[in-house]
Amino acid sequence: MASQIADSHRAGAEVVKGHDICKKHAMELLEEVGLPRGLLALSDIEEFGYNRTSRFMWIVQKKKNEHTFKKIKQTVSYATEVTAFVEKGKMMKVTGVKTREMFLWLSLVEVYVVESSAGKLTFKTGSGLSKTFDAEAFALDE
Repeated sequence: MASQIADSHRAGAEVVKGHDICKKHAMELLEEVGLPRGLLALSDIEEFGYNRTSRFMWIVQKKKNEHTFKKIKQTVSYATEVTAFVEKGKMMKVTGVKTREMFLWLSLVEVYVVESSAGKLTFKTGSGLSKTFDAEAFALDE
């Protein structure tokens, strides 16, 4: 079941259910806004929703999961619900995503393409820390 914040954006949103179709829609949205298709490494997705008017997207998965992006040795934790506002080259007000730095889990709040450096993504945490990586580190492992 989606949270209150997602419910407020449901009117007029495209909502799909089922892992395969949800994953397809999520990857298409990432590609549409110029972000790597493998950025959201989620599993057992139950629901994907996107409201084009408010630019709000949400993904609900059965259980929390962790994924390590091997090329950059970075572990990310995804809650059962991940939400964000998206626009060209950017995800803002991200909820449900944390990254591990040393022994701490830090909430990720923004992801954006670095305009001055093609092929680079910057990740910003709620504490103000940010880190930039090559976008190819988030390509799908096919």
